[in-house]
Amino acid sequence: MRVYVPLTLPALAEAHEAGELGPGPLTAYAVTPALREWYVSDDIEELEYAALNRAASASLRMLAGSRGAARRRVVVAVDVPDAEAAVDPDHGLAVSTLGEVRLARAVPLAKAAAVHVDSDDAEADVRAAADALGAADQGDDDAQFTVDGAEDHELLWFATQEIPNIVD
Repeated sequence: MRVYVPLTLPALAEAHEAGELGPGPLTAYAVTPALREWYVSDDIEELEYAALNRAASASLRMLAGSRGAARRRVVVAVDVPDAEAAVDPDHGLAVSTLGEVRLARAVPLAKAAAVHVDSDDAEADVRAAADALGAADQGDDDAQFTVDGAEDHELLWFATQEIPNIVD
């Protein structure tokens, strides 16, 4: 199963140094039955893109709680056995947890298929979105518009061999 692990650039640097994403448990995003039902698509590429975007939103939340991190969303795509990605059935179709899975233990970075990171030109919008996230959660429409502005930026794809260049 392909899962998408949300991170920040400092967390990616730590994972690179340690050689693994972890420690567990880790929250990740994947094509779950609830995500399939919500997205109403059988196209696996569209569903994986939706899971990637869910992870990017989670990365934005991490940035909002981490003042020192560079304002670039980071998602690592990792392939794990299906049994290692546990879906919480109690969440059902709660929009805030669609596609969410738990990985019980650390995952070797060698299992990563790719790294997705915002470009430099997205930083201002991601910074504004991270700053506005709390107000958006409270129902502020202007703040939600700002948060949505970060989602207008596509994450760039990088091979795992490029991680040293990304974290420098």
